[in-house]
Amino acid sequence: MEQIGAPRVLVRRSLPTEPAVRASASLFMAEAERQGVRASRRMLYVGPEPAGDRVAAALRVAPGTDVLARRKLLLAGEVPVRVATSFFRLDVFDGTPLCEPGFVRPSLQAGIEALGHRFGHAEEELVARPPAGDEAGTLDLAPGEWVVQIVRTSFDTAGTPIHALETICAASRHVFTITQVTGADEF
Repeated sequence: MEQIGAPRVLVRRSLPTEPAVRASASLFMAEAERQGVRASRRMLYVGPEPAGDRVAAALRVAPGTDVLARRKLLLAGEVPVRVATSFFRLDVFDGTPLCEPGFVRPSLQAGIEALGHRFGHAEEELVARPPAGDEAGTLDLAPGEWVVQIVRTSFDTAGTPIHALETICAASRHVFTITQVTGADEF
């Protein structure tokens, strides 16, 4: 909920993610720049953690299996709007540069490709829900405010899931633009 006297921060998130944005150094920074929003990001954690149900299903591992997590906080005008966590199977990515702290340069996608993986397709799932765990505190949400959880699973050209991106968005600070695939429009 918007607090009285607090500036309203609103960012857009396109579904599906546009290829030019997806291939940028930072999906959020590229989206925000196109919208004229002053954005920043802060790395919160890089290391192993147990996969939750949605991430486990996306990466085709058992729930609770340790996976590599790369979690960052995304801010618009110094207001927290999203927590984005990239998850990778440790049996595929352990000991690689993706396990190192800090941001992957020039981009996470380039880092994945440098390890021999080629993007084939992605699937995105969006769920609106009350915040869980420390999400309300991290995103500075008011009581009763909800989040939107997006899990984007990227598959390589062989159909193997190589990356799951879980984004927890402050629902009141986002507009989700959903576009139809070109050439598949029907009324």
